[in-house]
Amino acid sequence: MAKDLRKMRLYVLLTSSVARRPLGEMARSVLAGGADALQLREKNASDRELLRLGQELRRLTAEAGAFLFVNDRPDIARLVEADGVHVGQDDLPLESARQLMGDERWVGVSTHSVEQARAAAEADYIGVGPMYPTATKGYTEGVGPELVAAVRAVTSRPIVAIGGMTPERVGPILEAGATAVAVCSAIVAQANVEAATRDFRRAIEAAR
Repeated sequence: MAKDLRKMRLYVLLTSSVARRPLGEMARSVLAGGADALQLREKNASDRELLRLGQELRRLTAEAGAFLFVNDRPDIARLVEADGVHVGQDDLPLESARQLMGDERWVGVSTHSVEQARAAAEADYIGVGPMYPTATKGYTEGVGPELVAAVRAVTSRPIVAIGGMTPERVGPILEAGATAVAVCSAIVAQANVEAATRDFRRAIEAAR
């Protein structure tokens, strides 16, 4: 794998339930704004539509030199030649996702505790969250930077922090040991998606 996951900084989740415009348009805007990783997160799309979206996002991310991950679906990730797949605690186990993805693509895993992070030690990156309360996934409480620091103490893998992120919250999260921040509604639900992305990118650069 030629890309280096440790260079990933701004990871944007694209989902039509939150996005104001078609996902292809949203992808162009967030890539122009400085996102370097996208995740296709469509829970209710048909397989055919998911494949079409994945192919479109793969083309756009390849042109931009950005990462593409597909949520939950190793089969779609392989078909569109995505960089990897992301699985949650209720999705395919890490070992099964790895078997389907092969050694040439990455597997990321969502975790919500140090114990889950330890269990995901062989993942290529570890998602940690929710950092703060977030309506996108229905969390009313967040774990904060403290969990990032605790996970960083037990793994050298890249950490992607997610949940209730705003540009003002980026600094403490990165200082705690996160490699990247993942954002959904704070970017894709905004009137000016490119400007919202740039706000996050500036906050990340200021915190480095």
